[in-house]
Amino acid sequence: MPEKLTKELYKNLKEIFGYDNFREDQETIIKNILQGKNTFVIMPTGGGKSLCYQLPAIMQEGLAIIISPLIALMKDQVDQLRSKGIKAALLNSTLSQKVINETKQEVLSGNIKMLYVAPETLNKEDNLAFLKQTKLSFIAVDEAHCISDWGHDFRPEYRNIRYVANQQLGRVPIIALTATATPRVQLDILSNLDINDATVFQSSFNRPNLYYEIRYKEEQADKQLIKLIKEQPQIMGIVYCQSRKQVDELAALLNLNDIKAAPYHAGLDANARIKNQEAFLQKQYNVIVATIAFGMGIDTPDVRFVIHYDMPKS
Repeated sequence: MPEKLTKELYKNLKEIFGYDNFREDQETIIKNILQGKNTFVIMPTGGGKSLCYQLPAIMQEGLAIIISPLIALMKDQVDQLRSKGIKAALLNSTLSQKVINETKQEVLSGNIKMLYVAPETLNKEDNLAFLKQTKLSFIAVDEAHCISDWGHDFRPEYRNIRYVANQQLGRVPIIALTATATPRVQLDILSNLDINDATVFQSSFNRPNLYYEIRYKEEQADKQLIKLIKEQPQIMGIVYCQSRKQVDELAALLNLNDIKAAPYHAGLDANARIKNQEAFLQKQYNVIVATIAFGMGIDTPDVRFVIHYDMPKS
């Protein structure tokens, strides 16, 4: 890559994001994206995945589409980008038609560099027709493990991203990013996005600030769970269960014991899931009791514990 472009990269890193240097593979990843190559980034939470697509989106001509599974997450990122003077917007089912029309007009006028969309939003015919009128730089699929782990039944629209990117929008480069990918899931992501030629970047998953412990599950496991949660210096956490029924029962039990908790699983309707998710992010609840349907990325620094009430499958 020309030295002039590298200097511009560091200039934008400092002036827009306030950093002097890149972390680990960030610089190499961004240069790979700027060369128009398909890219697969496996990086732990807090490792700086967002910068890997935000910076090249700013520097490239055209619009970058960012596919994100959570409305709260995309709203938070758009707000942060706008606070830095970056032209970003979002489209999702919570917006009024007036706001949607205004956002589309801004995009068509070339005023937006990054457009965050839910996978369901991307798959709508009127949105595809609108996006075909724009010049696209790339599509970034955030929380890409959703394609593998939940794409079949929880978020089927994730399985359609390949068709949209390759058939509807003209084979634009795809950037897949995740912090959750076993070797099997990695292969599934590459295959389902049709990016087997992608350059793969995998960072170390060693997190020295995390502490792991295995405890025997006692006969009265519900009392053991309540005691464990109340022992935490900061009650802000997630409890995973295998079944939806157990999620509902445990959430109710925690509330009866003065622990503000909400359920989250694929059996709840979308509005209930979104409401509980956002209420947790806003600290109206201290605990989310969930199946793995919840494991698709939450943008909050305050989670202090994660408890597997049942033995996880992997």
